[in-house]
Amino acid sequence: MDYSNANAALWNVIIQFGVIAVVILLSNLLRRKVAFIRNSLMPTAVLGGFILLLVRSVGLFDFDVQFMEMLIYHGIALGFIAMSLRIPDKLAQTKGSLAAPKSGAIIVGSYLIQAILGLVISLGLAYTVMPGMFKAAGILLPMGYGQGPGQANNVGSTYEASGFIGGRSFGLSLAAAGFLCACIVGVIAMNILAKKGKIKKVAGDEQLGPAIVDKFEDENEIPVSESVDKFSIQVALVLLVYLATYLVSWGITSALASFLPAVGEMLNTLIWGFNFIIGSALAIVTRVIMKNLKSVRLMTRQYQNNYLLSRLSGFFFDAMIVAGIASIKFEELRGLWLPFILMAVLGGVVTWVYLVWVCRHVYKGYFYEGLMSMYGMMTGTISSGILLLREIDPKLETPAANNLITGSSFAIILGAPMLVFIGLANKSDLMAFVTLGLCVAYFILMMLFIFKVNRRET
Repeated sequence: MDYSNANAALWNVIIQFGVIAVVILLSNLLRRKVAFIRNSLMPTAVLGGFILLLVRSVGLFDFDVQFMEMLIYHGIALGFIAMSLRIPDKLAQTKGSLAAPKSGAIIVGSYLIQAILGLVISLGLAYTVMPGMFKAAGILLPMGYGQGPGQANNVGSTYEASGFIGGRSFGLSLAAAGFLCACIVGVIAMNILAKKGKIKKVAGDEQLGPAIVDKFEDENEIPVSESVDKFSIQVALVLLVYLATYLVSWGITSALASFLPAVGEMLNTLIWGFNFIIGSALAIVTRVIMKNLKSVRLMTRQYQNNYLLSRLSGFFFDAMIVAGIASIKFEELRGLWLPFILMAVLGGVVTWVYLVWVCRHVYKGYFYEGLMSMYGMMTGTISSGILLLREIDPKLETPAANNLITGSSFAIILGAPMLVFIGLANKSDLMAFVTLGLCVAYFILMMLFIFKVNRRET
């Protein structure tokens, strides 16, 4: 083998990760030293993504876009697997068994209201001033705002294959706009509320990453280092589950292709595109199996470490966010600026109004903490939610932070119909309207669930 720089394949991964490392470190330095950037609460990874996007746009550096797309695709799955392997907090579980399902319903309701708005915009433009508009494009609003760069990239690429020219960049641009919305609108809203005396704004010294920092070690865990390092075990568990994710996805798609070819053709892209859902489900199953093995004494120690798994998920999410924003191709948005601006602006407004409505009824006693954390997450990622929350709850004393994580787990289950909606919307003009109707119907069901459960508790 040629070990010199002439072997591009040998050094490509190192070069690309090196570039990401440089912009993350530079962004961290700017965030610490520049007051304007620090006060904006923009996550370091988001700032890094914009820096790399600017560098690429002006022609100073042309990185491997295909590698970045692969990093986005695998990063979201690996990050969610690491989060799903975490041992649930026992104290949080005793604070109310309905908090997580209601938070999950709020999250899915956000997806749905964003999808409804997005489809109304894309369908409205297609039948008025933009006859060539891809009618299902509105589904990318909840993917960009609610899910983030990973799913915006996956679904955008899927729709691009269905005829939506520039679909991937459109989705990634919405995800980038969502981060700006979380930072700008969130900060403005907090300042207004603070001036009105509704909240007490207290800036934390350092913001947490995509997951809550736990104590480093639980009782009866494996040692930090014996014959194998504890961190190596966490990486091995994540990769094992991801290998199982590949095998399960391959098995499902192969079986459908053999026995139900038409259904298999329709679901093939969705199954592989939503690999993070299958991965999260398998991670939860793995966690339960390991817990049961421990309870029957076939396993004597706890192998997962929440702190290290949180750091792993943080790494994958940060790398994915940088790659997602940096790989946006603005030239592909030519002719799509009107729907992009409408969805980006109205998406932030409608999400805020919706969350004010539901959070006021669900999060009794910590409404503003619940509102700010949910708004940050439903326009950016969970890290954006934690960043905003830390400004008014620096020690994370309210259940708001935990609701983001436990609610996300239930959102995977409650949000399963979104897979069907995404698969239907791009099939035909009629299916786009049918998808809009299904989103409205399911949104009503989510609201009935939220408010019915709320009444029972009170």
